[in-house]
Amino acid sequence: MHPLIEKIDALASENNLQVYRISVATDSGTETLERIPCNPCQDCYSVAKLFCVTAIGMLYDEGRLSLSDSVSDIFSEELAFYGIPKQKWEGVTLDCVLRHRVGFSEGFLDIDTEDITQYPTDDFLFTVLSRPLSFAPGEREVYSDAAYYLLSRAVSKISGEKLDSFLMSRLLTKIGCREVAWARCPHNYPIGATGLYIRTEDVARLGRIYLDGGVYRGERILSEQWVDTVLSRGYELRKMGKGYAKGGMRGQLVYISFDGNLSLAWHSFESDGKMRALTSLL
Repeated sequence: MHPLIEKIDALASENNLQVYRISVATDSGTETLERIPCNPCQDCYSVAKLFCVTAIGMLYDEGRLSLSDSVSDIFSEELAFYGIPKQKWEGVTLDCVLRHRVGFSEGFLDIDTEDITQYPTDDFLFTVLSRPLSFAPGEREVYSDAAYYLLSRAVSKISGEKLDSFLMSRLLTKIGCREVAWARCPHNYPIGATGLYIRTEDVARLGRIYLDGGVYRGERILSEQWVDTVLSRGYELRKMGKGYAKGGMRGQLVYISFDGNLSLAWHSFESDGKMRALTSLL
């Protein structure tokens, strides 16, 4: 077993942490320790956002979108249908959305903590596009799952495929996903921001792609330019310790270490405060 898995396992036991699975992906393959019996696929919560970022990157690499594309242009038909002035969204670019700098005053559309049946409409795209923008686009970071639902819908709008279907042949089957499922809105679009049920080793393999400059087992998945853009602009992967990480609710994590030449992922059910005992190792 990889030494880092052993260290994390020991520290999790010492602190009585509910860490279910730990996976490490290296040049030689992926190792996984199941510490606590659990279902094969677990909700990775906001780690799902990195999968959404990857889909945007694929469209970027294909020349089908630019980071300067505006929400008003992508959803011009929908804005007209809803009767929302196009000017409201003209300055909000895909870069703004990826960095949670849309202009929202607070986070919303979090299916993990909110009762979505209490929303006044089952049309989540209308819910997002009609939301008031309190700040100028790009001015202030306000973390919101609504931003990544918007990206999920943008992938569908540009590619003609739902986010999960788009990623299936381009990413998920290539990294060996055996089973995967994504929570959907009432209009049957993947949430994008959360609700991705996937095996821990598959999350570690996604991290490996970013570690290896967009390549997985010799096959190019993403361009080096996109990987560099993600890391430099903080599109969900941000500096943690000596590497880059993306976390999720209940202590989920994917972490890539260039020094250690590895990608790490775990599924857990703990508070962020308790999980600091483990992230201190990274």
